[in-house]
Amino acid sequence: MDILVFLIPISLFLGGFGLAAFLWAMHNRQFDDLKGDANRILTKDFDYKPKQ
Repeated sequence: MDILVFLIPISLFLGGFGLAAFLWAMHNRQFDDLKGDANRILTKDFDYKPKQ
């Protein structure tokens, strides 16, 4: 039972970190173009190398 003293705060920290990362991604508009990548791969000028 003593291990729960360590595991509960660690799990809360990791959950909070995951939530913060998700909210950061939402704030920076990472999920706005849901159809773009799916349609872009079907075009004839698709390039496997990412643009830099």
